[in-house]
Amino acid sequence: MNSHEIDFRIYGEELQCLEVELDPGESVIAEAGSFMMMDSNILMETIFGDGTDKQQGFLSKFLSAGKRVLTGESLFMTQFTHTGVGKKHVHFASPYPGKIIPLKLWELDGKVICQKDAFLCAAKGVAVGIEFQRRLGTGLFGGEGFIMQKLEGDGMAFMHAGGMIIEKNLHPGEKLMIDTGCLVGFAGQIQYDIEFIKGVKNVIFGGEGLFYASLSGSGRVWIQSLPVSRLASRILSYGSIMRRKEEGSVLGPLGNLLDGD
Repeated sequence: MNSHEIDFRIYGEELQCLEVELDPGESVIAEAGSFMMMDSNILMETIFGDGTDKQQGFLSKFLSAGKRVLTGESLFMTQFTHTGVGKKHVHFASPYPGKIIPLKLWELDGKVICQKDAFLCAAKGVAVGIEFQRRLGTGLFGGEGFIMQKLEGDGMAFMHAGGMIIEKNLHPGEKLMIDTGCLVGFAGQIQYDIEFIKGVKNVIFGGEGLFYASLSGSGRVWIQSLPVSRLASRILSYGSIMRRKEEGSVLGPLGNLLDGD
């Protein structure tokens, strides 16, 4: 294997964290801001590039890192390397309620396409890049735009998604329609497109948007039950309701206190 061989353990149910076990000299790369804690003798280093061990000049590394900015991620990633003896551990935290998805890339044809904020961390040697959607309709209306994340290599990688996760295996001739925000990622020979929701009543009154993602072919698909955009929308909506409640009360915040809120 070109990637470092790491062991791991996932803790928790809805608010999970990931423990990665490193042998001497092994490294794991992670998104900036996902770090939780680590043992001694682990060196934390901010890096450019795509996370691989390929020899690159500064300009090549800068361009690789710059591509990640197009997906809304940080220009930098963080690398954690075990510099001592024995086994050491580093932990990463979920950014919001959901599940951590372990990916054995060597069993997935060495490539997974995922939504822009799904990547959590990976073994050193896994390349974190971008994937352009070639079809205009898919790019404009597919929920993830023209650009998605691409994880390539032969090591372990980890995604995170909201709510519960359903993993489905598609076979030739099968087709799956998914809400564009609920699609986490896919691997294998999957064709990804968008389709217009049929029916005037569905479009006007359905409340499900105008499009859904259409996946066909052969491969594996991951679906989330609670996209973070939907969660944020509900929280903002609840906040506005509470503000209107306070503004419409004669006592205002004092009234909420008396009500036990």
